[in-house]
Amino acid sequence: MTNQVDVVVAGGGGFIGGHLAADLLAQGMSVRCVDVKPQHEWHQLHPEAENVVADLSLLENARAAVRDAGQVYMLAADMGGMGFIENHKAACMMSVLTSTHMLKAAHEAGVERYFYSSSACVYAAGKQTASNVTALKEEDAYPAQPEDGYGWEKLFSERMCRHFEEDYGFTCRIARYHNVYGPAGTWTGGREKAPAAVCRKVAEAVLSGAHRIDIWGDGRQTRSFMYIDDCLHGTQMLMRGTSSVPVNIGSSELVTINQLVDIVEEIAGIRCERKYQLDAPQGVRGRNSDNSLIRELHGWEPSIPLAEGMEKTYAWVYDQVKRARS
Repeated sequence: MTNQVDVVVAGGGGFIGGHLAADLLAQGMSVRCVDVKPQHEWHQLHPEAENVVADLSLLENARAAVRDAGQVYMLAADMGGMGFIENHKAACMMSVLTSTHMLKAAHEAGVERYFYSSSACVYAAGKQTASNVTALKEEDAYPAQPEDGYGWEKLFSERMCRHFEEDYGFTCRIARYHNVYGPAGTWTGGREKAPAAVCRKVAEAVLSGAHRIDIWGDGRQTRSFMYIDDCLHGTQMLMRGTSSVPVNIGSSELVTINQLVDIVEEIAGIRCERKYQLDAPQGVRGRNSDNSLIRELHGWEPSIPLAEGMEKTYAWVYDQVKRARS
């Protein structure tokens, strides 16, 4: 890592990081992507970027990653869908090393702006016990009762960013992402999230002719899902903004998991028999994003309809499933 760069994308081999790097490169910026995974496992690999494999939980690697960089987007974390989060709490907590060392290294290096990707998993579980959940405002993260493991690490790292800004004047921006989905994401293997998992199951039903799918839970739990293009726009808007408080970046289009399946079935042109797995990981009963603050600060909120985003996502996942079967 010897080049001076405009932007470092930590977690650049991941789903959001790969899309973000592509967007920044398209804007003419120089980009350094850093990820712990070997490059053949990266979601996207951009030859025009400086692509580095490094474990950012090690302070010396974090220092090397941010050297001669103007801005840092900190997206790196050990995470996945609810099945991964609920069964790998310690692994999710260990991301605190990456979060802390990247923040420390960026401050030492004099990075101009630092973006931290937090999560809606920081919100208190007691406010998410009903399917008809009241949309979550930023202040609902306290009193603290976040998702065990993953949510606690994210909330702690938010506080670290806050105190680095208070104590050192280090410019930090924090987004709480709500269920980001889209093409070129994880779609199998245990780390996939609900939109990709449903797309895969429906695609397998289409290709096999066996129109049956498994659904985790009773299908009546609710979520909102944000398409990747909205995520990229909101992320860079927050990075350029003046507010240092954590801000929701998420769609406010609340749907049940059954309704999500309905949308994908309509796209695929089939109807499936549904088998509900009531003992599977489900997370909170309901979660939605209150977008009052982002509208107040920026006059914008994520707005790409779920049906539109899922059509693009299903087409991509279908191609992956078909290729894997052949």
